[in-house]
Amino acid sequence: MKAILEAMESRLYGQSVNVRLLLAGLLAGGHVLLEGAPGLGKTKMARTLAELTGGDYRRVQFTPDLMPGDITGGVIFNMRENDFKTVLGPVFTNVLLADEINRAGPKTQAALLEAMEERQVTIQGVTHPLPDPFFVIATQNPVDYEGTYPLPEAQLDRFLFKLKLDYPAQADEDTMLKAHVPHTAQQEQTLAALLTPELVREERRRVAGIVVEDSLIHYITTLIRKTRESNRIQLGASPRAGIAVLMASKAWAHLEGRSYVTPDDIKLVARPALRHRLLLSPQAELEGATSDHLIQETLAAVPVPR
Repeated sequence: MKAILEAMESRLYGQSVNVRLLLAGLLAGGHVLLEGAPGLGKTKMARTLAELTGGDYRRVQFTPDLMPGDITGGVIFNMRENDFKTVLGPVFTNVLLADEINRAGPKTQAALLEAMEERQVTIQGVTHPLPDPFFVIATQNPVDYEGTYPLPEAQLDRFLFKLKLDYPAQADEDTMLKAHVPHTAQQEQTLAALLTPELVREERRRVAGIVVEDSLIHYITTLIRKTRESNRIQLGASPRAGIAVLMASKAWAHLEGRSYVTPDDIKLVARPALRHRLLLSPQAELEGATSDHLIQETLAAVPVPR
């Protein structure tokens, strides 16, 4: 894990926390939504992790004319054999990059619902299991609204994390410019895989064995329930959100080299795990509040177990 983090940080400058959270999302068995302005390295981050983890990697550019079958696959008629044949789509891979996912229509976005939750795809009534591991990294641009279709709450809830990429510090940007090489040279600098699908499954079993005390379980459920009681939040976090915080805190503790979870682990993963699951009330939006602010207020209001 340390070698993977070092390799990713050698390519991605000023995104140390997001790099760790992306890897934690993979180890926790979830999916990650990357949001940021153009040119911040969202696609590069996904491709770098895919190179390091080994296995199959597919990239789908979401566009308004993309159809569900372009992702899941479909049944076609084979004239040579005079029979119907099932053609599996790009979703049958270990790491799927759904680039600019909010540019496709709701029908196409919904094609990923079954795959992300149940790790399977149904084509013409026949269910096909997806490879294990199966990890979706989706990207979206928050400043480009024309020709986009915002993800519905049911789709957002299937992402373990929503990571927000911001501009790097000037020192990191200086390093980035010094290390820049032309695109043709970048294609030759592929990273050697440090993991395999089998090793990913083994790491996930280790994450599942991370110890979480009962007091911390109660702390997580208290945080989740607190979001449902606030009059500034129209739709609070679901029980699935509590599971997301639990698994994410285990994965973060594993990356830190510990066999147990601490309250600080929970606090750190709470914001990326909950920010996309809360629906603010109209009054809170008028006041300029954001989900990150309300999550921080909730964390401050709940006593930390000792």
